[in-house]
Amino acid sequence: MKAAMPWTRYVGDTLIVAITRGFLQLLRLLAAAVVLAVAAPCAAKPITISSPSGKVAATISDAGGVVSYTVWLDGAQVLAPSTVSVRSDGVILGRDAQFGKARTRTVNETYAFAGGKAKAVNRARFATIPLDTNGYHYSLDVHVADDGVGVRLRLPAKAGRKVEADLSTWRLPGDPAVWASPYDPGYEQPYKAATLSALGAEAYGLPLTAKVGGAYVTLSEAALVDYGDLAIKRQDGNRLAGFLPLDPKGWETGAEVVQPWRVTIVARDLTGLVNTTLVQNLNPPPTPALAKADWIAPGRSAWQWMAVGAPKYDDQQQWVDRTHALGFEYYLVDDGWAAWKDPWPSLTSVAAYARSKGVKIWLWVHSRDVVDPQARQAYFRRAAESGIVGVKVDFPEGANHQWSNWYRDVLRDAAAEHLLVDFHGAVKPTGMERTWPNELTREAVRGHEYHITRYHRRLEADHDVTLPFTRYVIGHGDYTPMVFDPKELQGDSWAHELAQAVVFTSPFLCFGGDPADYLDNPARDVISALPATWDETLVLPGSEPGKIAAFARRRGDAWFIGVLNGADPASLQIDLSFLGRGSWKMTRLADRPDKPDAFDRREEAVNAASSLPVRLSGRGGFVAWIRR
Repeated sequence: MKAAMPWTRYVGDTLIVAITRGFLQLLRLLAAAVVLAVAAPCAAKPITISSPSGKVAATISDAGGVVSYTVWLDGAQVLAPSTVSVRSDGVILGRDAQFGKARTRTVNETYAFAGGKAKAVNRARFATIPLDTNGYHYSLDVHVADDGVGVRLRLPAKAGRKVEADLSTWRLPGDPAVWASPYDPGYEQPYKAATLSALGAEAYGLPLTAKVGGAYVTLSEAALVDYGDLAIKRQDGNRLAGFLPLDPKGWETGAEVVQPWRVTIVARDLTGLVNTTLVQNLNPPPTPALAKADWIAPGRSAWQWMAVGAPKYDDQQQWVDRTHALGFEYYLVDDGWAAWKDPWPSLTSVAAYARSKGVKIWLWVHSRDVVDPQARQAYFRRAAESGIVGVKVDFPEGANHQWSNWYRDVLRDAAAEHLLVDFHGAVKPTGMERTWPNELTREAVRGHEYHITRYHRRLEADHDVTLPFTRYVIGHGDYTPMVFDPKELQGDSWAHELAQAVVFTSPFLCFGGDPADYLDNPARDVISALPATWDETLVLPGSEPGKIAAFARRRGDAWFIGVLNGADPASLQIDLSFLGRGSWKMTRLADRPDKPDAFDRREEAVNAASSLPVRLSGRGGFVAWIRR
């Protein structure tokens, strides 16, 4: 027994020591787990938000410590996990974030819209998700509608905050076809077709449109105020990384930082794509006074710049008379009027004469004359007192975080004097026209000025047939369509030029050609009947970005068909079943292959059972005016 005791005690001691060491090791593992939990929060359960109809859904996740969202259309993924992120004061917000409880609400509204349809519909589910990154509290907003998804971060006010970079991304599934344009602060670069993997390393502008499976996806941003304009670069295969090209060093602010919405527009077909109002819906509504303002009126305008260059005072009455003869509401006096003798009194005289003819005058102004707030207000006051109803403001600086506010301030001060606005050389539209409906249009497009012989410039054949499904998806554009001078056609046909005025939407529809050419044209009656805005829009079968853009648009009881063709001759069979009951009179204006500066014009009766065979020349077009 005595011999056994040491051994027993030894075994016992050994057991006691082993248990103690195991317990200590367990404590160490538990401590390490606590440290890891603090350093990388446990992933929250993904949050799925669906549009009211259930057609579109967004899944919000913090997997891997990164706030991301995925977009689904009819249950199919159309946007792979993408991030929303801002770097501020050395902290990347949108990473290592803990989710709070989401607050949700339903949006259900309609409002008057000036563009391809009469009413905008804003039905969506809206969620705000509190976020916490290392003790810093901020919010993620998510808007999910049948036409797409918007996400943004909101950072509370903080004295001396430095906004350093925007790190948001979009990831498109697979390697889809895309239509993209190189980044340009004035947004006048052409769109080119490519696959996503073939995009170069350079910066691209928004919007970008992709064909993902059978769906169309357009990427852009909305509500650009007090923030820099966003560009994108392709990285890591299918990732489009955002950055702020005009604010490379960021900026300081003590105010709340509201990131512009990162927008993913989705559509089952091209009709759905071009009818989206998601970008506008993501902006605040106007004041009741502006919403009901009778001085805000879309219309068509003559314009002398592309036809003759700078305006001459001695022939202004002739320009007004021709504008009146066409039935147009507006005439734009462009750059050069300040060189007239006694320019302001002379301008007042032109405006008075125009008013006697039922024509209203717009005025060109350089942005440098309306940068300083006091100078801007004085300039607008004098313009209004001179009888001017609208201003075309040209050559603004690139939209960094300061100049993005300038657009809002111009619209506010113009509204105070009941002035309409057209921005040229401008940043892309981000829906500001909803809040400030006195913005009737802006350029931000490679328009007809790039198709003028005296500038030695010519638009590519695929340009016009790409724009309706890229740039025009996000808002109005001042293309200045329709030139009939044979030496300016440069490959286009008259039918193509006329169709531009149907396909390209601009509530201030400023025509680029000489009114004398319109008055002497076989399509004069059709030209005078063209409206500036529409009640309904359909994209017709056979349309394909970069190939053919075929649209049917309705205003009241009248329909217009406009077809733009690209480089190669083509044929379409247009079904008129959208007409509904009854008999209709149709004026059709088609290409004459042997003579581009002429129309094959025919008059015929049609109904909903009719089908139109249309033959299109390369760079050709087709227009039909159908009325009861």
